[in-house]
Amino acid sequence: MSRYDNMQYRRCGNSGVLLPGISLGLWHNFGTDAPYSNCREMILGSFDLGITHFDIANNYGPLPGSAEETFGRILKKDLLAHRDELFIASKAGFYMWEGPYGEWGSKKHIISSLDQSLKRTGLEYVDVFYHHRPDSDTPISETIDALELALRSGKALYAGISNYDPQQTKDMVEACKQRNIPLLIHQMNYNMFDRSAEDIIDVLDSFGIGSIAYCPLAQGLLTNRYLGGIPDGSRAATEGTFLKRDSVTDEKINKVKALGELAAERGQSLAQMALVWVLQRSSSAIIGASSFAQIDENVKSLDKMSFTKDELAAIDKILG
Repeated sequence: MSRYDNMQYRRCGNSGVLLPGISLGLWHNFGTDAPYSNCREMILGSFDLGITHFDIANNYGPLPGSAEETFGRILKKDLLAHRDELFIASKAGFYMWEGPYGEWGSKKHIISSLDQSLKRTGLEYVDVFYHHRPDSDTPISETIDALELALRSGKALYAGISNYDPQQTKDMVEACKQRNIPLLIHQMNYNMFDRSAEDIIDVLDSFGIGSIAYCPLAQGLLTNRYLGGIPDGSRAATEGTFLKRDSVTDEKINKVKALGELAAERGQSLAQMALVWVLQRSSSAIIGASSFAQIDENVKSLDKMSFTKDELAAIDKILG
């Protein structure tokens, strides 16, 4: 059976690009502290399921840069013959190295970061290159200069933005249109517990630009993981930039329980239903995983992609 038989590929805005409904993100669990064999199993297993889009950034790890190195190692050993079947993303904008050029939106930072990412992955180009976060201290024209250079030099095929608010998104899209530099996609935090991105998606839809959701499961909240409290080793139990312990409130857990009951009536897990919900507005959902089994379960969400009006109304009522 072909790996492409069961995956759903969805149009990214008005472009010619098709993205898998589920994409794999390498934000966590692919760094220096992750077993290489498990990383390899997840990436190769994902590809066998038809996941062609792998989302990375310069600072993903830990340590920063190590996720790109891990992916590059697997690409060279196992996937190089399939390079033209893959859609690989990287990003620049968050802190990466010391000194005045190690982060934000200057042309110096963005191009230097892209060059470093290409070296770490062993790629000649990335399929999409994002400015990872807006920078109010750098003229938008300079950031666009950098994205244009990445495209014109052949180091990236498409340009994207991430974490821009609705007005910043509109400003960026209009400025790019004036320069005849098409933006393919915007990547944003979007899930049942954080719907603020819907205002951004409205802007993107008006311009025919694609959207892709990260944290569609609210870093594990929209699963069964926290129903019995905060387990040891979970993101909420770990200090850092992940899910905060005080985010796991009784109110949210009660909503999770109610959503889980609705998902069961649909014949899905809560995680599967949460992914399908995100895909009502997004081209693709980027999942994180610590095992291939999690990826396999999440891809099965695509077996039931539609909601009834009553189900959507029930979800809205639960979320309040």
